[in-house]
Amino acid sequence: MTGHTADIEWNPDGVPVSRVFDDPYYSLEDGLAESRHVFLAGNDLPGRFAPGFRIGELGFGTGLNLCAALQAWRLSGTPGRLRYTGFEAYPLSADEMETSLGVFPEIRDLAAPILKAWDAGKTRIVTDDLDAEVIIGDARENLPRWDGLADAWFLDGFAPARNPELWETQLLVEIALHTAPTGSCATYSAAGEVRRGLEAAGFEVARVPGFGRKRHMTIGRLV
Repeated sequence: MTGHTADIEWNPDGVPVSRVFDDPYYSLEDGLAESRHVFLAGNDLPGRFAPGFRIGELGFGTGLNLCAALQAWRLSGTPGRLRYTGFEAYPLSADEMETSLGVFPEIRDLAAPILKAWDAGKTRIVTDDLDAEVIIGDARENLPRWDGLADAWFLDGFAPARNPELWETQLLVEIALHTAPTGSCATYSAAGEVRRGLEAAGFEVARVPGFGRKRHMTIGRLV
């Protein structure tokens, strides 16, 4: 793997926090529930799942959002493999990912083959129902070179005030250019600059109720 190594610490509740961005990797309340609310429901999933469906994600992190999506894929009974492409500049180690995901016992078995592949240094993970790739490095450089289209985007960089690189207007334009017709995006962020950037890129944007103590989040549909 290339890219910078993640520098994390653990808060008293066992939630990983980035020292680089001074921000937790997932909700302090319930990270799995947050993933389902923001990224699954925010993209109308699993209702939109269909054979060949592809998810794109900015900020692979602990792999929690991928696991939540794969669990929903399995429960939906959609045939074939869920396709996933994540972009991550600061990859965690397999041990750090395992510790992070270990607090969610209902996805432990599902995560095992992903963690095994990651521990072996693989960034392409293929199982009976998953075809996933994590592209390591700066998304601003790597996304323009990617030749895929995502049906749904999980925009899960750290907070815009702490990690502005993943919310730059040009990168949001690249998201739109790499979105399938009528594709969608969702993010926990309700920052005005994020909404305006997505609108400028070609998404129809709405501010909707957020997860837990977060009042609002943002969803978008390519128009």
